[in-house]
Amino acid sequence: MITVRLPLLVLALSCLASFGCANEPVDMGVPSSAYRYESASRDGIGKYYQGREISHVMGHQGAGWLERSGREQEERTDLLLSNLPLTQGQNAADVGAGTGYFSLPMAQIVGPEGVVFAVDIQPEMLAVIEQRASAQGISTIELILASAQDPGLPEDSINMALFVDAYHEFEWPNEVMLAIHASLVPGGKVVLIEYRAEDPAVAIKRLHKMTERQVRKEMAVVGFEFVENLTLLPQQHFLIFQKPLAGT
Repeated sequence: MITVRLPLLVLALSCLASFGCANEPVDMGVPSSAYRYESASRDGIGKYYQGREISHVMGHQGAGWLERSGREQEERTDLLLSNLPLTQGQNAADVGAGTGYFSLPMAQIVGPEGVVFAVDIQPEMLAVIEQRASAQGISTIELILASAQDPGLPEDSINMALFVDAYHEFEWPNEVMLAIHASLVPGGKVVLIEYRAEDPAVAIKRLHKMTERQVRKEMAVVGFEFVENLTLLPQQHFLIFQKPLAGT
């Protein structure tokens, strides 16, 4: 049976995008010293974090793009999955899970003794994952309807949290990643997949790409240690961070 969790701070269900509202006015919430606010650029929301403008996001209407037939070859998602720091019996989170493109095979990796938390702010996306998991006989995925500031994950219980082309869109990256830090066990990993902003050949809008330097800067702010950047994907960074081990 697939479980659904609803955290206390659930964002309005009319919000159409993971950790943000696509092409809609953005509720900036209570101003925080972590953020700076200016006029929005064409693809941004006018909210800056560590010098980076946060981008608009894709709504559930773009689900077909996530499941496009050429994605595995274009992005080598097979290499991504086979190189995740994840083993049988562990617990993982797919944050901004979308259609479950990664959640479902991750459930196969962790096996019957592990759990995959599929986290998304869109109930429409979670409904897709529930349907697909049921059709494949997968019962170890726990669905979490998150809020813009809180992924809703249990504390000290996750071995790895995966973010695929999602982090740059979070309206509240500081709050989300502090919550992720709390959810990870000591030594737990964060895997950030982001299109390479350093490479002009990567034909993605500027605000939907990130440099390794920028990602490392933002992860350090919330207490993550850099582990490595696997240079095996054709267009994306494969950045691995970890929560410090107890006593370090």
